[in-house]
Amino acid sequence: SLRHDLQAKRDRLLPGLHAAGFEVFPPQSTYFVTVDIRPLRPDGDGMAFCRELPHRCRVVAIPNEVFYVNKHEGRHLVRFAFCKRPEVLDQAVARMG
Repeated sequence: SLRHDLQAKRDRLLPGLHAAGFEVFPPQSTYFVTVDIRPLRPDGDGMAFCRELPHRCRVVAIPNEVFYVNKHEGRHLVRFAFCKRPEVLDQAVARMG
């Protein structure tokens, strides 16, 4: 049941992230989806992107660089959690669109 619930939420979020302009890396075994922000932010500054996003869209993301020893390798990647209520995911996608 949990697997199917998370899979449905993932499948609900991915098209919205694509439509917003991100390059999306579909996950297979987590409740986070990673995106490349460079199509929207050419400088690839994920940390700055994540700091600005709540003010611009009332959405939060996690900068992947915090998980890298060599932070520059993950600088352009951020992740969104999709373990949320469906209406929250819909609102987030609408705000980022």
